[in-house]
Amino acid sequence: MTRFVVPHFTLRDLWLSAFVAGLALASGAAVAAAAEDDPWPDLKEALFEDRQIQAGDGVIRLEAPYRAYDAAIVPITLAAEIPQTPERYIRTITLIIDNNPAPVAAVFTMTPRSGTATISTRVRINAYTNVRAVAETNDGALYMASKFVKASGGCSAPASKDQDKALARLGKMKLKQSTPVRISRPNEAQLLISHPNYSGLQMDQVTRHYIPAYFVQDVTISYGDETIMTVEGAISLSEDPSFHFSFVPEGPGALTVEVRDTEDAAFTQSWPVEPEAGS
Repeated sequence: MTRFVVPHFTLRDLWLSAFVAGLALASGAAVAAAAEDDPWPDLKEALFEDRQIQAGDGVIRLEAPYRAYDAAIVPITLAAEIPQTPERYIRTITLIIDNNPAPVAAVFTMTPRSGTATISTRVRINAYTNVRAVAETNDGALYMASKFVKASGGCSAPASKDQDKALARLGKMKLKQSTPVRISRPNEAQLLISHPNYSGLQMDQVTRHYIPAYFVQDVTISYGDETIMTVEGAISLSEDPSFHFSFVPEGPGALTVEVRDTEDAAFTQSWPVEPEAGS
């Protein structure tokens, strides 16, 4: 079966075509209207054409709060229910927020070196919506899990830092590793990236002008010379993107992260990994 990859233009075109709709969704009337209309059939056709999508039971599970405490930083976990083995693994997970201005929040691409395809991140939610995780396994099959989340205004919520402070820390990264690190087993890590990830719907509280969209577009995480995971992001990822992920080391090495944003600014950082002796 031909491998399906969500192309770059899909995220960009969805974001651009939905920008005006996103401005309308920021109003209370549009939030009410969103509850009456189901955007999923059109999104499914645009992203996956006529491909069959099976229930995610036993493959992928989505964890999200029913009612978000803060619509600008809603925690989401894409929980894989199969291990990443060379014979069968989750190749991509597309995170979709139906009623957001840019419905495709991110596309995660994994390899067997991930150990597990479970990922946690934080997203903006602009209106009451279904949130979906569509996993594609290496045989080309699609599986979906979804949850309904009550939240509104996340895409237009003001940034938590002023622009000068946010840009001064642009591209700084932090990696938290679980300890001890064990050889040939999945080990958890959390990557934090300092970036304002402006949505294009936020207003500068001083000038009262909209801040142009500016966000992390691509992330590549490698261990040694092997790719662990890539992320293609869009405006629905929260300010200062955070990703919990796993990797399987076969010996001492380094985790390297490469980040590129929508203005082609690039950032790279590496962290040494020392597995526990005898593990």
